[in-house]
Amino acid sequence: MQQMTYWFAGRLYVDEPMPILPSNPALAYGASVFTTMRVYGHSLEHPLTAWGEHCDRISQSLYTFDWPQPNWQRVTEGCQALLAHYPVLRLAILADGNELITGRPLPHHLEQHQTDGVTVWGAQGPQYQRSLPTHKTGNYLPCWLAMQAAKTHGARDAILVAPSGEWLETSTGNLWGYADGQWWTPPVASGLLPGISRARLIRGLANQAVTDTPWTSDIVEQFECLAYSNCVVGTMPIHTVLLGNIKLNYSSTHAGLNALRRMF
Repeated sequence: MQQMTYWFAGRLYVDEPMPILPSNPALAYGASVFTTMRVYGHSLEHPLTAWGEHCDRISQSLYTFDWPQPNWQRVTEGCQALLAHYPVLRLAILADGNELITGRPLPHHLEQHQTDGVTVWGAQGPQYQRSLPTHKTGNYLPCWLAMQAAKTHGARDAILVAPSGEWLETSTGNLWGYADGQWWTPPVASGLLPGISRARLIRGLANQAVTDTPWTSDIVEQFECLAYSNCVVGTMPIHTVLLGNIKLNYSSTHAGLNALRRMF
């Protein structure tokens, strides 16, 4: 059994209780911002790790909330200490500027799901609407609720659906659809997280048309294939969407998906 190893406020802990008070705003109110990264080649400097982008996103959120910046040298030291143990790191900066870094393994059956595709469930309802959607804050309850509900339907993930019926993102990543020779991704202005992998894919698809029109019901039914992206899985094909009493099917072997896969 692997030891529980994490880093908090400048120190590495191994199988020790977390030294944080229950009254800390990070626990009481979710007052933290975080990012989740997959460390490629055991290196923060690997281009696919996107270390700089992860730090920039956190820094911008801290600036927006008028919270102190962390000791970035200490943050780097903590990530370096944990990447020897885990391929996926979650870096959280609390409202007081302290860092909490935890790790985890890659998802089970990742390569198989990347090949075969997965089923997702449409999360419709006010309890699944994220607050401050353009920031990754510690209050991720709506996404967690959507994921738990999706599992009861036999799905791997959930698509967050706006009250208008517009598809926004999954509980863990950004959406991609392909139709008529071009890629579509929901616009950030609709209220979703501008993912780091989303930005990478948009840059990589610079020689192709990428449309960011809102995903209404008539648009999503036109897609030939569907996928979502995040920094842990790269891109994940979606072959089935469960939306109320409707089941939408998409190709997980479509040639268009290769353009996304090549970027990871």
